[in-house]
Amino acid sequence: MNLFEDTNPRALKDLLSEVHNRTAVLPDFQRDFVWEPGATQELIVSIANNYPAGSILRVRDAKRVFAAREFEGAPLLGDAKHTFLVLDGQQRLTSLYQAFYGVGEHRYYLSIGKLIEGDDFEDAIFHVRATTKWAKAREDFEIQAKELLLPLSVLKGGSGGFGKWSRKVARQLDDKKRIALEDALEGIEEKWIHTIDDYHFPVVTLSDKTEPDALCTIFETLNRTGVKLSVFELLTARFWPQNIKLRDLWDKALADYPIIEDFEVDPYYVLQGISLACRKAPSCKRSDVLNMKAFEITEWWDKVVVGLAAGLEILREDCKVMLPKWLPYQTMLPPLAAVMAKAGNPKTAEAGAQREKIKRWFWCAVFGQVYESSPNSKSAKDVVEIIQWFKDESLPESVDTFRFDPRALRDVTPRQRSIYRGAICLILRGGARDFHTQAVITGKIMAQEGIDDHHVFPAAYLERNGVTLSRNRDCILNRTLIDRTTNQMISDRAPSDYLAEIRRTSGFPYDSVLTSHILPVGAGSPLLTDDYETYLIWRQDKLWQEIQNVTGVKKATDLEADLNGDVTE
Repeated sequence: MNLFEDTNPRALKDLLSEVHNRTAVLPDFQRDFVWEPGATQELIVSIANNYPAGSILRVRDAKRVFAAREFEGAPLLGDAKHTFLVLDGQQRLTSLYQAFYGVGEHRYYLSIGKLIEGDDFEDAIFHVRATTKWAKAREDFEIQAKELLLPLSVLKGGSGGFGKWSRKVARQLDDKKRIALEDALEGIEEKWIHTIDDYHFPVVTLSDKTEPDALCTIFETLNRTGVKLSVFELLTARFWPQNIKLRDLWDKALADYPIIEDFEVDPYYVLQGISLACRKAPSCKRSDVLNMKAFEITEWWDKVVVGLAAGLEILREDCKVMLPKWLPYQTMLPPLAAVMAKAGNPKTAEAGAQREKIKRWFWCAVFGQVYESSPNSKSAKDVVEIIQWFKDESLPESVDTFRFDPRALRDVTPRQRSIYRGAICLILRGGARDFHTQAVITGKIMAQEGIDDHHVFPAAYLERNGVTLSRNRDCILNRTLIDRTTNQMISDRAPSDYLAEIRRTSGFPYDSVLTSHILPVGAGSPLLTDDYETYLIWRQDKLWQEIQNVTGVKKATDLEADLNGDVTE
């Protein structure tokens, strides 16, 4: 099979006519037109100088595999029957169509006076916003003639449009001036207008025999930003002919379960959840997701969405993952959604038992850094083993083999996202209270009070006192959640100094607020003596106790966790 129908150049005016007549259209999921008017202007200058401006890639769309839409600014597609889907060249064709057809948010003009005076095309072209009074006034031909301003929309019909316009302009003058202007306009037409009129783009046209899979690959790699089209976008197009509207399903999921939007979940994770739930041998590799069948989406979409929402509720309510920024691994969401979907919604005590197991799995995966690498493989394994765990007491490997060295907490900084975020959630789980309002911290209060993770011993204070390594200053043991106002008050002061000020605040429940953050209180507190090393030892022990409580582990391993690399999510 020959993939290419032809590779012949096509006249710009013909390509724009195809856009206008809806002979050429776009895949419905193609991203919107985003070019700034300055970029459009630069492209027109290149064309007027007959410079190369890239090529166009399109396919003869006989199979109608993908939903289609018109170019932005063109007449609505409606019932029009298109011939070509444009795969690459959307931004250029849209910008040129809008400029030469006088549609869109901006209007483009040529100062004929400047061209007559010998200025370059680049200096003579300009644009204004279409809604301005200036632009609306220059729709009047009399003003165009008086100011010698050519709207580029005159050129949509080719050089014939310019010839008609220039003759009308010249007729406004007496014979002597008219002849001089006609000569000047003829020179402009020869030098610039004919070049635009004769401009051709190299066009590669794929044959109507091109398979949908090949088109998906092209869509994925050839788009305006160089960023791959998402699997969700590709499947949106693939399932459209089968009357499965993934965008509509996703919008409904967000409306029905606001927690999904609260956690800024990528819809791809729902598709991965379906791929994990619908197979006897779960898998959520990209190729498996792309190869899902329509009936699998139909059967499992709602179940997985419900499972995802239920899983997120457990994370927020029980594990205190209050905001998406504190979720240790986004990649844990597909197996979580799949497990919850397959488990259904038991009404008995079994539901509580399953909830406890989900929580334990979450904490073991977080502090065991299970999803640090190969998350797709880990997801498939966990789905099988957690579902079995629901039926009996056979622990998943991620739980059974969990080990943790509490000494590693000294080296955990924000770069080690999993353990760092997990520890923040543990602090919240203990009912951490806002230093400013004394209320138990929630996601809403975090936003209102500007609460974020900050140093207990300020970094600048530690540096002045000989703690030179940033990881020793920035470790999770020296962090807690502090509101913006309190953090500004703390500044670079010693703990003994700023805590004395806090303690003097009338009615401030000093001990209970600090205890809620797993911070030491009492006369012997190392915070009151500014003893950083003793403080680190104390807090390491307390956080380790919390980790033991949530994971079920009773013994520290002698092997330190590998905490030197960044997490790839």
